[in-house]
Order: sequence, then C-alpha cells, then structure tokens
Amino acid sequence: QVQPQESGPGLVKPSQTLSLTCTVSGGSITANYYYGSWIRQPPGKGLEWMGAIAVSGNTYYSPSLKSRMSISRDTSKNQFTLQLTSVTPEDTAVYYCLGGYYYSDSRREDYWGQGTQVTVSS
Repeated sequence: QVQPQESGPGLVKPSQTLSLTCTVSGGSITANYYYGSWIRQPPGKGLEWMGAIAVSGNTYYSPSLKSRMSISRDTSKNQFTLQLTSVTPEDTAVYYCLGGYYYSDSRREDYWGQGTQVTVSS
C-alpha cells in the first residue's frame, strides 16, 4: 500500500518560500497511473486542493495558487516536492500530500499522508 509522508519546516517567515517534501513508500511514483498531489486545510476552513503531478511529469495547479507554486519530483528518491513562494499568514495550514493511482474519474485510489502543520509568522 502506498504510504506518503510529508516533511519540512513547521515555521516559515512571511515573504519566504515554503518547501515541503513528500516521500512515498510502498509504491513507485513512476508506476502507471500514479499521481501525487498536495492539499491543505487552513485553521477553521475546509480542504483546499493545491495541485498535482502525474506519472508523465505533467503538473496541474489551482488557478488561485498557480502563480506562486510549483511541484517537482525526484524519481531516484521516490519523492515529490511542493514549493510555495511569497507566503503570508493566510498560508498557515495543515499540508497533506496524497499519492495514489488515477485510472479514470470513477476509479482511483487515494492514500493520504498524516499531514504537517505549517505556520507562517515572523
């Protein structure tokens, strides 16, 4: 079973770049149909999909975050990474990485990481 695990700093200063890594075990990020994505949940709010990377390496971003974020991968380490630039306190949230297999709109397997708290504060 795919097991994603987030890692990165818990505290980031405003205007800096947030960088989080998702290390995947139990499956290869280059396997057919594999995808990785990032979702966050600000305090007191709902889940927000941020973006995803497909097995092809193609990336997809939320329009509201596209100008500030990027997702990349290191296949040798079975990891994918989120970078979010120019952070503000509004970026404070629990960040989750997901890994799984997307076969079709009606068939997919999603595996969640445990989440990591990121606070943006000076």
